[in-house]
Amino acid sequence: MIYTVQKLIPYLVVVFIYLAVAADFWRAAKTPENAPLKLHAAMIALGLLIHGWLLHQSIFSAGFNLGLYQSISVILWLTVLIYWITDRNHQLHSLQAFVLPPAAVFALLPAFASNNHYLPENEGGLFMLHISIALIAYSLFTFAALHALLMAIAERSLHHKPTLIKLPSFPPLMVMDSLLFKIIGLGFILLTITLVSGMWFSELIFGKPIQFSHKTIFSIASWFIYAGLLFGRIKYGWRGLKAIRWTLTGFALLLLAYIGSKFVLQIMLGR
Repeated sequence: MIYTVQKLIPYLVVVFIYLAVAADFWRAAKTPENAPLKLHAAMIALGLLIHGWLLHQSIFSAGFNLGLYQSISVILWLTVLIYWITDRNHQLHSLQAFVLPPAAVFALLPAFASNNHYLPENEGGLFMLHISIALIAYSLFTFAALHALLMAIAERSLHHKPTLIKLPSFPPLMVMDSLLFKIIGLGFILLTITLVSGMWFSELIFGKPIQFSHKTIFSIASWFIYAGLLFGRIKYGWRGLKAIRWTLTGFALLLLAYIGSKFVLQIMLGR
C-alpha cells in the first residue's frame, strides 16, 4: 500500500513527538543547568494515543493484519506504554534515551508496509487473546532489556568507569534491580501462557501439538533462560551484572524466535 503525504502526516506527528521528547532529554543531559520540559509525560501520552489509533487502523481495517512492521510497532507501542506507566512511580527519565528513538522509527514503518499478513480469525476471541498475551510478554521483555542496558550504564557510572553514553540521573540501583525482576516475573508468566496456549492453537490449526521450528526452539530456550534467572534470584540473590547478562541473553533469543522468523518469512521469502 502506497501512502500519500497526507496519510503520512499522523505517522510523522508520532515520530516528531517521540523524538522531540528524547531530544529535550539529551539537551537537559548535556546542560544540567537547563531543566527538561515538564510536558514530557503529556507529550508521550499524546504520542501513544495517535500511535495506538494508527496501529488499530493498520491492523483491523481489513481483517486481522499483523505483519512484521505492525508487530514490531505494536511491541514498541506497548513498551513505551509500560515505560510511561512505570515512570509515574519510579522516575525513569533516563530510559527515554533508549525507549523513544526506536519507538519513533518503528511507529513509521507500518506506513510503508507492502506485504500484508492476515492471521486466521476463525478461532475468535481466544486466538486474539493468545496473540495479545504474546505481544504484551514481548513488550515486557523489551522493556526489561532496555532497563537492563540502563542498569549497566548506571553500574559503570557508579564505579567511575568510562561509558559511551552519559546520562544525568539514575534511580537507586536497588530500586532499578527490584523493578527489573518485577517486569521479568510478569513477562515470564505471560510467556509461559503464550507457549502453552500456542501449543493448543498449533494443534487446532496445524493438527500438531507443537511444531519444532527454530521459532519454537528459541522461544523455549528463552523461557529456560528467564526461568534460570528467576530461580537464581530467589535461591542465590542474583543481581547486578549477572542479572543484566541473563536478561539480555533471554531477550536476544526472543528476538531470534519472533522477529527473526517473521523477517525470514515475510521479507526474505515474501510470504
